[in-house]
Amino acid sequence: MSKVKYYYDSETLSYRKIERKKRDTLKYTLIFLLATALFSFLFVFIAGNYFESPKEKALKRELVNMQLQFDLLNKKMSEAETVLANIEDRDNNIYRVYFEANPIPEEQRRAGFGGVNRYRNLEGYDNSSLIVETHKRLDVLQKQIVVQSKSLDDIAVLAEEKEELLAAIPAIQPVSNEDLTRMASGYGMRSDPFTKARKMHWGMDFTAPRGTPVYASGDGVVVRADSGSSGYGKHIRIDHGFGYVSLYAHLYRYNVKKNQKVRRGDLIGFVGSTGRSQGPHLHYEIFKDGNRINPINFYYGSLTAEEFNKLLQHASLENQSLD
Repeated sequence: MSKVKYYYDSETLSYRKIERKKRDTLKYTLIFLLATALFSFLFVFIAGNYFESPKEKALKRELVNMQLQFDLLNKKMSEAETVLANIEDRDNNIYRVYFEANPIPEEQRRAGFGGVNRYRNLEGYDNSSLIVETHKRLDVLQKQIVVQSKSLDDIAVLAEEKEELLAAIPAIQPVSNEDLTRMASGYGMRSDPFTKARKMHWGMDFTAPRGTPVYASGDGVVVRADSGSSGYGKHIRIDHGFGYVSLYAHLYRYNVKKNQKVRRGDLIGFVGSTGRSQGPHLHYEIFKDGNRINPINFYYGSLTAEEFNKLLQHASLENQSLD
């Protein structure tokens, strides 16, 4: 039962009971409810913005941990990129140079992924930029590793072929120094012995007595042993593979035949003066990929430094050739 309230009436000098109207009661009730609702809203707002629930605290810890893990992942990727860059540098500037392979272009190593957006499902979140960039770096790093792995596979194959290449390259002088009278003429512009005009001399002339042994300068297969080439007389051509062919001209006679396999240092023929020749000598040429090149660069397998320097001096003289 609610308490009855009174007020003092100064005119009648007596206490009168306070009569509350229903309209006032409804008004106060509405004010009370509105104030309660406003207070509740303010409490929820303040609590939501300035106080964290246990679940929110847990989620926040997970988010901080995730950012830390992404930072660590990016740091590890930076270290991996540094190591991989060092391997790529050695691959391009040491391994591929040594094995005469073309370096892998930088744009091929660093290429990303074009076309469709691979990271659309990672967009639209607070940390999307961090997640997307990390995924991009990881994808590029994985692709670089694949490219480098394939390159090392290629290098391994080239290494296996290198032994064959070193044996095949024409690397010795075709006439022994003991049998040599002199190195008559080298590669370059020389005076023609018949016309006396200056013309290109595409090989080296080694003067030696008729019948002096001629040796194969590298492993290979005899592709010609005949006199069917104008000016060369009896000559031999050996295909060494890897684009190398050596030619031995003006021979007296052969010691090999077509399609015969030979090894470096094998006796293949004898010095003569057949064809367009002014005297017994061996005319020696080397071809690389169909182009004549200077044989002076291919004697590292048989001459000492002193012998090579002496040969180089004679080869550089612009004298008269013998063919």
